[in-house]
Amino acid sequence: MSNCENRTYTVEDIAKMLNIGRTSAYNLTKEGHFKTVRIGNTIRISKKSFDEWLDKLDI
Repeated sequence: MSNCENRTYTVEDIAKMLNIGRTSAYNLTKEGHFKTVRIGNTIRISKKSFDEWLDKLDI
């Protein structure tokens, strides 16, 4: 499994990448900007949909 690449981000991951707080990162997920999956109490964000969303931003 050493070649296995993660296909999801955590909310904490996107908070770090965007340099925002966890609450703001959770708000982005709730607003539906990218695809998410809930596993129990854990939220995982699709890397593909997050990266596409970030690429569309004019920053």
